[in-house]
Amino acid sequence: MKRDADDRIKDTCYHLSIERYKTFIENISDGVYEVDLDGNFIYFNDALCNVFGYPREDIQWQNFAKFMDEEQAKTAFEIFNNIYNTGKGISNLIWEIIDKEGNRRTIELSANLILNKEGEKIGFRGIARDITERIKIQEALRESERNLQRQFEKAKRAEQRYKMLLDFIPYPVVVFRLDGRVFYLNPAFEKIFGWKKEELIGKKIPYVPPDHEQETIQGIKELLKHKMVARRETKRLTKDGRLLDVVLRGVIFSEDDEEEGGELVILRDITEEKRIARNNQALLRISLELPRYQRLEELLDFIAEEVKGIIDVEGAFVILLDKEKNELFFFAVSCDQQHTKYRAKEVRFPADKGISGRVLRTGKEAIVNDVSKDPDFLPFVDKEAGFTTRSMLAVPLRGREETIGVLTAINKKGGGFDKKDAETLNMIAGTVALSIENARFSNQLKQAYEELASLNRAKDKVINHLSHELKTPIAVLLASLNIFSKKISKRDLQDLKPTIDRSFRNLQRLLDIQYQAEDIMRDGHYRAYPILKILYEECRDELEALIEEELGSTKLMDRVREKIDEIFATKESIAEEIDLVSFVKERLKELRPGFTHREVEIKEDLEEAPSVFLPPDVLQKIVDGLIKNAIENTPDEGMIRISVKAKGNGTLFEVYDYGVGITEEYQKRIFEGFFATQDTIAYSSKNPFDFNAGGRGADLLRMKIFSERYGFKIELRSKRCRYLPRPGDICPGRISKCKFCSDKSDCYASGDTVFSVFFPAILKDGKKIK
Repeated sequence: MKRDADDRIKDTCYHLSIERYKTFIENISDGVYEVDLDGNFIYFNDALCNVFGYPREDIQWQNFAKFMDEEQAKTAFEIFNNIYNTGKGISNLIWEIIDKEGNRRTIELSANLILNKEGEKIGFRGIARDITERIKIQEALRESERNLQRQFEKAKRAEQRYKMLLDFIPYPVVVFRLDGRVFYLNPAFEKIFGWKKEELIGKKIPYVPPDHEQETIQGIKELLKHKMVARRETKRLTKDGRLLDVVLRGVIFSEDDEEEGGELVILRDITEEKRIARNNQALLRISLELPRYQRLEELLDFIAEEVKGIIDVEGAFVILLDKEKNELFFFAVSCDQQHTKYRAKEVRFPADKGISGRVLRTGKEAIVNDVSKDPDFLPFVDKEAGFTTRSMLAVPLRGREETIGVLTAINKKGGGFDKKDAETLNMIAGTVALSIENARFSNQLKQAYEELASLNRAKDKVINHLSHELKTPIAVLLASLNIFSKKISKRDLQDLKPTIDRSFRNLQRLLDIQYQAEDIMRDGHYRAYPILKILYEECRDELEALIEEELGSTKLMDRVREKIDEIFATKESIAEEIDLVSFVKERLKELRPGFTHREVEIKEDLEEAPSVFLPPDVLQKIVDGLIKNAIENTPDEGMIRISVKAKGNGTLFEVYDYGVGITEEYQKRIFEGFFATQDTIAYSSKNPFDFNAGGRGADLLRMKIFSERYGFKIELRSKRCRYLPRPGDICPGRISKCKFCSDKSDCYASGDTVFSVFFPAILKDGKKIK
């Protein structure tokens, strides 16, 4: 009879254990399953449905191969076959599935052989979990599963099995009795919260912050009422006083059918996640706000306020170095006591003193959780600024070349400063330092711009003045030389003719430079012109009488007036519609006599194209300048091609020369003006159109200014002669004399230059199409 009672007790204990195990299995978040030897699901909990993303009816009696591709199914078959043959379970089988909604999931499985009472192999049992969102901790979970499986193999009772399972869950797990005392806690809890198991078993855990006690009491009531809490975000304290953000999940489990046994609570530390999220949000806010603040002080006040919120402190300061006075001062301040903000900005202290001075000097961060114990702390700064510092975190503000200040936070709420706070502050310090450096650079750039603008105005005045002052003496010299030339022609002084010609040529070059400068400056007025015009008008009658008396002609006065207007009058250029093809032909006809001494082939490719709308004198300077430039840069026996054709909504004018070309470096500066594409020694005072009789580049600057003034586009493409790669290399001036070229084609292929001018089309009213 006593034996029957013992059997009943054992049977009751067994059933209680089974019930407790079943309750645990049904309430855990991991899926638990059993399959037969063919891989068909014969048992699983509701959590497995959540893991697979299928309702129960779509899983029951289905083969595991249905939820994976062929390759993975083959691998799984081999693994289960190995378990069957060896009796050893696995805990790291991973595959990807597509749930019923079409979403891809990554699943982790464990599996063990099931034996019946007779020791026969009847199937497999294991756990499945969705690790899609927790892939980063995959290795930890796999290790947990392997350890868990080894414990399952050794376990004899269901209670031992779930305890082993909880031991290897990476999140803190606590089992409370209903009176709130600890029955069990896992190693993860010890690691994160700091208490050892033996310190808490049978006791209440003192980890609820005082300001969360009412919230915790309410949460326990809800847990007892609803038997579970799916998710609650709250705060908990560690043994050393740190305040953690945690996500809590809880469930009530029963010892038997009538009595509630206890509470299973799982906690997940999300402190670091929230810190990173806050930092990212703060950095985003700061980056979005940067353009809004025109003044540096306002921007840094805003950043200090952000620091105060991110690290959860009573005050945050941007302290800068005054190098001239070797002092530190508060440039930006954010603190709970607003009245101290203005007082703090009046405080200065030596740059080699205090905790901030130490950070500035060493370039290393300072974490001081009790400033009274730091010998560098300066109490008088607190007194003058009006705040009380208990703890301090200070990091250097590193500029491009040196440390320019210190970013400081004081009095952290809810604990002391740590390395993570320092990392956060260092990250923000980079933005602060960059803003300060940019502001200083902006001020320097503004000052430099103002100085440059002033110099540019002075330069314009000088050029304008010189341009005007050159015109009168050049005109006088040309007239004098002309008279001198006529007089010596009547005498036997022909040996002076080369000298006279050379003088004419160089004076004409000076006058050309003056005309180019005039076109560039454009807004000049000549003082000589109004004076001469007034004298002419006032003395016209007297001069006519004198000339008629001496020479017997009155037409000379009209020539005098025309000459004054030609030299000194400001000419207004009026745009008109021009047929470019006819215009180019006419200009070539006019220019040909000037380069008949050159053996250069001119190829004309002139197609019908829309008319252009420009002042004729401006267009003449463009066409003549480009043709002259091409001829002067092409050796004898070379070729030039001139093209006019329609392009898009306009007309394209191009001048190709197969000469020496321009180096890439010089191409960047070709339109700057007064810039020679060859060394000065390569040029000489030659006649127009002679090879290498180049000017000083003002023609191209004038064309560039014309393009901006009249709305056309001028571009350059050039390839330097491969036989003359350096600017100082000199072409012999005739293809047959070049030692590198056997015929003309070699020269044509070695280098070339093309100037392209695009004129937008015009409407009937003379306006250009944009």
